[in-house]
Amino acid sequence: MPSPIGFYEPHGEAGIAAAARCLIFVVEDEEDIARLISHNLQAAGFDVQSFVSGGSVVSEALREMPSLFLLDVMLPGADGFDLCRQIRQTPTLSSTPIIFLTARTAEADRVKGLELGGDDYVTKPFSPRELIARVRSVLRGVRQPPMTPEVLHVGYLEIDASSMTVKVQGRAVLTTVREFRLLEYLASHCGRVLTRDQLLDAVWKETPFVTPRSIDVYVRRLREKIETDPRHPKYLKTLRGIGYRFETPK
Repeated sequence: MPSPIGFYEPHGEAGIAAAARCLIFVVEDEEDIARLISHNLQAAGFDVQSFVSGGSVVSEALREMPSLFLLDVMLPGADGFDLCRQIRQTPTLSSTPIIFLTARTAEADRVKGLELGGDDYVTKPFSPRELIARVRSVLRGVRQPPMTPEVLHVGYLEIDASSMTVKVQGRAVLTTVREFRLLEYLASHCGRVLTRDQLLDAVWKETPFVTPRSIDVYVRRLREKIETDPRHPKYLKTLRGIGYRFETPK
């Protein structure tokens, strides 16, 4: 496995320019690892603010909005999962990307991270080069141009690609960046059957921790947010053994 001790140097000025003005909050209680992460993120052109626990993270984020949270799971006091839950429940921060960085490698932990709204999950020991690539991949998902320039109106749903907002019967619904991209992609291909692999390629591309089972977790989360009865969905239909189809309610 790759060693966590090392340094990543970006290739040329392009990488640094791409990361300009991006502030990343790093929450890591192990001093050596926190220093390693901060050094490599700064070398890649990011601004970094470090925390040894989650106590003041949300209040500081409301004061100075970060572009991304990088959270260790095992923290003193409230753990990284609890902190993720707090972030997702704070309207101003709810769509800010979150990457978990942890020694906990069990599938149950990965699924829990997804269910709470994580965008990626990096395990220790890690390669600094891979970590920077994961950060850039998640940030690209935030910045990429919308797939559909207009506002989509489907049934009682309103999906605004330009502002990345979703409304259900006129009420705003909070989604993460990945949830929005998945919903937008499904809705813009209304009536078409999409396999889990197709959805992975379209929404996650090179992010390796997302698996076909992860797609099921994201769909379940979206159903809880947009469906009147998530157990009997009108929009997000499952085709067992194949994938999913977005439908217009009759």
